[in-house]
Parts: sequence; C-alpha cells; structure tokens
Amino acid sequence: MSKAERGRPVAKSTGERIQKALARSDWGSRREIERFIRDGRIKVNNSLAVIGLSVKPGDSIQFDNGRTVKVGLDQQELQVLLYHKPAGVVCTRHDEEGRATIFEKLPRVKHGRWLNIGRLDINTTGLLLFTNNGELAHRLTHPKYKIDREYAVRVFGSVNQRMLLTIKKGVEIDGEIYSFNDVVAAEGNGSNKWFYCVVQTGRNREVRKLWESQGVTVSRLMRVRFGNIMLPTDLRPGRNLELGAPLVKELCALVGLEDSGRPKVS
Repeated sequence: MSKAERGRPVAKSTGERIQKALARSDWGSRREIERFIRDGRIKVNNSLAVIGLSVKPGDSIQFDNGRTVKVGLDQQELQVLLYHKPAGVVCTRHDEEGRATIFEKLPRVKHGRWLNIGRLDINTTGLLLFTNNGELAHRLTHPKYKIDREYAVRVFGSVNQRMLLTIKKGVEIDGEIYSFNDVVAAEGNGSNKWFYCVVQTGRNREVRKLWESQGVTVSRLMRVRFGNIMLPTDLRPGRNLELGAPLVKELCALVGLEDSGRPKVS
C-alpha cells in the first residue's frame, strides 16, 4: 500500500442494516427492500431475512431469483468526486429521451457505486459531488444539516435593494416559503447582472423560482460551492477530479461523520 493510499479515509464496516446495504448495492430503494423481506424473498446465509437485520462483510445474501451478493469488504475506501456539470446533461442514471447523463463519463469507482449528492436541473451548470458512501450522500442532502449551496446567477431585469431584502426575508411560492440565506451583487451592468446566492434546502429549481417571483429572468445559473467544496476555476465543463483526504474529512465533519463515513461518537 502506498503512502497516499494509507492516508485516505476508509469506511470500516462491522455491520450494516440489510435494507441499507442492499439499497446501496442497487437492489432497489429501502422501502422496496423492506417489502421484499416481508414477502420472504430474501435470505442471509440461507436463513430468511428480517427487517433491521445487520449484515457484515462476508455474509451471503440470496434473492429469490437466484441472484447472490456478498456484503462489501471490511476496508472500503471512502471516495468523493467533484464533477463540473455542463448544460444539457441530466441528473439520472438512464434517460428515456436519450440525453447525456451525469454518470456516462465518470471514472470507475474503486468500491461500491457512485451516488450523486443532490441534483442540478438540465440547464444549470457547475459543481456536482458524487460519493460511494450512502450515509454521507444522505446527510449532505438532508435539510437538517443546512449545508450551503452557493450559486453564481446572471439575472436579466431590473434589481433593486428592496427586491434583495424581499428574497432574503422570504417569499411564498406554491404554498412554501423560499428564501436566500445570502445574496451578494457581483459584476455586470445594465439589465444583465451577476449575483452570488446561498441556499441550504436543495429544493427543485428554488434559485430560479425565487428570482422569477420578482419579475426578473435567470439567464445563466452555475453552482460554485457545496459546503466547504469550491468549484475549481480551471476545471472545464465535463471534467472531474477526486477530492483528497483533507477535504473529504472536512466534508464528513460538516454532517457529523468520522472520515470513515460512520457517525461520530461524542
């Protein structure tokens, strides 16, 4: 093992609930897995599984169609990948319309599979994170942890100080209150001006909805920061890079995880 490999975080797994393990292995959602277990369709080491059963490395899980999967290795390297999403690419694994997807040009993951941390709509560009750790992906997108998502947005229309105060205080849209945690003016003159906006909820199209509620149009939208991770200015659209151990540790700490991807013990 190289020095670089010794310095990287690993996910040490002594046990994991079967629903979570199988969902991470792409057998279905946790709810679907629970239904399969209730129907007696899953066995662990040749015994019928029960909901909440803990599985560990080396256990054999059998499905009623004859498919068998082994629980992952005891030492699983936690990986986080940064991707510069171009416009026109959709955030799904497969697209019925044949459009390019975010997973098509990612490097091969060393263990498990890549999970996208949140989404960007088809016309939004910028920073998108992936990980092979389901718990890290879940926490980073859960509103409870209030992770900053910062966007650079070009607005077409007249923007005044009163409007900025309104979208920071909150606007009711479709029965919900939307607001920016912060809005800062950047460069630009006349009717096309850039702003930096921060949200923490990750709701669908919330940045566009907030600006459009004020009668202006978003002509360009790019995510430039997620938590402690910034989009590198020299990373071209469509390219990716794997985060080093220090940044991964910081990212885990934001949501109360050790750098192994397991909950911190206080």
